[in-house]
Amino acid sequence: MTTIADPLPAGTLRSKRLPGDLAIWVFILAEMLAFAVFFASYAFARTKNVEMFNLYQQTLDRNIGALNTILLVTGSWFVVLAVQAAHRDDRAGVPRNILLGFLCGGGFLAVKVMEYAEKFGAGISLSTNTFYMFYISLTFFHFMHVILGMVILAVLWTQARRGKYGSHDAHGLESGAAYWHMVDLLWIVLFPLVYVMR
Repeated sequence: MTTIADPLPAGTLRSKRLPGDLAIWVFILAEMLAFAVFFASYAFARTKNVEMFNLYQQTLDRNIGALNTILLVTGSWFVVLAVQAAHRDDRAGVPRNILLGFLCGGGFLAVKVMEYAEKFGAGISLSTNTFYMFYISLTFFHFMHVILGMVILAVLWTQARRGKYGSHDAHGLESGAAYWHMVDLLWIVLFPLVYVMR
């Protein structure tokens, strides 16, 4: 007979916790707040000159933006697989999936660099007009976050190859994954806002 004082059988109750460290979530919330201010500023400026924003928005290649969306979403999927592999103690699956996520991030950067090269080659800069000022600022701010995310993934990959992550400890991996998912989420908002919405 089970009494109140008796411990629950193993696996009966699992405590819910935020994946990763609290510090990374504070950092993520601060970063998302900064982007929210940026997005709100863009929306406000757009209401002041809708025709101009619509005109120059048509110079952006939506297919390139969509490709970058696919690359980041796919990268996030691989990072999820890496975390799941760690919880299963799949020591080979963790670094493999982190590497695949890293390569997706690299693909995003390569596509973005080509997009920037085309725009800058046409003489477009921050001072061209308000739309391009926001386009360059927003996408470059995000670009730098992708680079930081890739640095984090590279560190995680190195540690995963040494067998650091498993069911015994996936905390660091979960923290890095949370940051990478934030980068993905911000692009999912940025892409339709800057490239698509008229």
